[in-house]
Amino acid sequence: MLNYSIDADGIATVEFDYPGKSQNILNAASMGAYAETMQKALADAAVKGIVVASAKKDFIAGGDLAELGAATDAAAFYRDISAWHRLMRAIELGGKPVAAALNGSTLGGGMEIALGCHYRVAADNPKARFGFPEVTLGLLPGAGGTQRVPRLVGMMAAAPLLMEGKRIKAAEAQKIGMIHAVVAAGEERKAARQWVADTLAAGTKPLQPWDMKSAKIPGGGPNTPSGMQMLMAANAMLREKTYDNYPAPRHILSCVYEGLSTNLDTGLAIEARYFTNLVMSPVSKNMIRSLFFGMQEANKLASRPSGVPQQTYTKIGMLGAGMMGAGIAMSTATAGIDIVLLDTTQEAADKGKDYARKQWGKQVQRGRMTAEAMEGLLARIHPTASYADLKGCELVVEAVFEKREIKAEVTKKAEAVIGADAIFASNTSTLPITGLAEASVRPANFIGLHFFSPAEKMPLVEIIVGKATSDATLARSMDYVRAIGKTPIVVNDSRGFYTSRVFGTYVSEGMALLEEGVPPALIDKAGLIAGMPVGPLALADEVSIELVYKVAQQTRADLGAAYVERAADRVATKMVADLGRLGRKSGAGFYDYPADGPKHLWPGLAEHFPPRVGADGTAMISLEQIVERLILVQSVETVRCLEEKVLRAPIDADVGAILGWAYPPFRGGPIGWLHTLGLPQAVAAMDRLATQCGPRFAAPKLLRDMAAKGEHFYA
Repeated sequence: MLNYSIDADGIATVEFDYPGKSQNILNAASMGAYAETMQKALADAAVKGIVVASAKKDFIAGGDLAELGAATDAAAFYRDISAWHRLMRAIELGGKPVAAALNGSTLGGGMEIALGCHYRVAADNPKARFGFPEVTLGLLPGAGGTQRVPRLVGMMAAAPLLMEGKRIKAAEAQKIGMIHAVVAAGEERKAARQWVADTLAAGTKPLQPWDMKSAKIPGGGPNTPSGMQMLMAANAMLREKTYDNYPAPRHILSCVYEGLSTNLDTGLAIEARYFTNLVMSPVSKNMIRSLFFGMQEANKLASRPSGVPQQTYTKIGMLGAGMMGAGIAMSTATAGIDIVLLDTTQEAADKGKDYARKQWGKQVQRGRMTAEAMEGLLARIHPTASYADLKGCELVVEAVFEKREIKAEVTKKAEAVIGADAIFASNTSTLPITGLAEASVRPANFIGLHFFSPAEKMPLVEIIVGKATSDATLARSMDYVRAIGKTPIVVNDSRGFYTSRVFGTYVSEGMALLEEGVPPALIDKAGLIAGMPVGPLALADEVSIELVYKVAQQTRADLGAAYVERAADRVATKMVADLGRLGRKSGAGFYDYPADGPKHLWPGLAEHFPPRVGADGTAMISLEQIVERLILVQSVETVRCLEEKVLRAPIDADVGAILGWAYPPFRGGPIGWLHTLGLPQAVAAMDRLATQCGPRFAAPKLLRDMAAKGEHFYA
């Protein structure tokens, strides 16, 4: 756990070396070992100074999230974190110089350990990052970070580190004053030891800046004019961005304001209380489960079929050079894989490559990529109109129009050229894969790879397994998704699969509310307050109301008498067929999109969907009721997907929702939110809404049975 040694000059080295892991982490065991070792060194008269270092390639990756996620005893947790604060203060005030040698990335609690040392020297390691990512998981730096960082670098410089989880390089950390020196890689221990030796030779007692009589907060404290201005602006921006859904950044601001208004020890006690509150909150547990562990399992391909050799890709085919196809081509080329970008004409294919050139060109302009690197990536994209160029492709992805006939045609043309073991994948977002595979002469090699727009940026790929899709095809497809740096979830075939099906309920519920007479401005504001990035009506415009209309028409044709019309179908029909308002792409949807100004709600909505208001002029439904409907309808449909075996695991649902359509992470995902509410409470809410709004809110039998048995989706 820790290696401890003392050299001939009385300088001890305390080296983190967590057994069985590639990185050092902080948990009860490692923190206990550090406390015991440091107390021994401080009490040993033979030890004159201390160097804290790491035996791993990085210093410390941060806290043990499994341990934090499992914590349930607030009083015990507060006692433990308070004891840690006392240890750090004992190190700072112990009279012995302590230096941290930071050989690599130093994050979260690791950075807080370094801040508790009198001197910090980092290796000039281009891959190393320094910072506090806790806020991205619903937490705050609870080992003194909210108190030491702003006292060291000032509140303004500390804000992006603490409130956004920004990670910076060594040079920037030195520039703002978070570390003292940057030296050549491999020299950091020597430099740290030299500082300890120099301090001992000078005979001066080492003190942290906040323990000196002349202590001042750089740029001014919270009660100075500049400090108050900064805190007011930060608070306003926070409310605007988060609608107060995320307690962590709010608590960080409170720690800074309250803690820096007093001395460090009182500030640490304040921080400990806020930190304990967050660790015990459902928000942090939701975010840790979904954003860390769930995503980690997905990225490790935990559900990949065993016994299938890993596939290495050298050449991919892309059918369709529109924005989606071009985005997939960009992701593939970035991974170092050649890609044939095919369209109906050479001109159309060239436009796809030009899209990539334009997007990468922006990165060159911003200094994030060199012109030479861009040209190297572009050289991997081969635009063409000839199917013969697909020869040698290990995988072909189609992203053509959502019509079965067109998809069947390109499937046959591609399969006539590619090898017998090559995979053919459809990027369809709604059409069942099993049906599309009927056009294939090798349905076992046919699979769905549903990318999200813009494909070069969006991290999720929904892999859809048809009835005939083989395990080998699934495994090899997962290898491709990982190779291009995306996160996969695996679902079974159905209409709309998982993401399109559940995402569509959010848009549909917004349309249902509009038909009921709820003011459109209130509907979209409720979506934002619920935590969604865009209101449902604005989102319908973005994805195209025409698409909603066409999907409904196709589904009606496929299901015949079994089709059940929804409010969204009626609203979409009126908007598209009657009024010709197709969405943003046509410049007219629920919103108007003037060329000379910002978008605004179309005034004609009031004529075609008259608002129902009470005698006092207010809506007949509360904001809280709208939020409940917009969020719970997604959970109901997600449970149906689990019940119908479309989804293979609850965590796939939550990861897919957060990455696929930006479902609010603080809720944990559609299943995570039911877990937060409690299943009996969720069933009761669904029963109430089913009575008020219709059977779309009816609690699925799976959920009702689990609630009755006291079962949970997650431990």
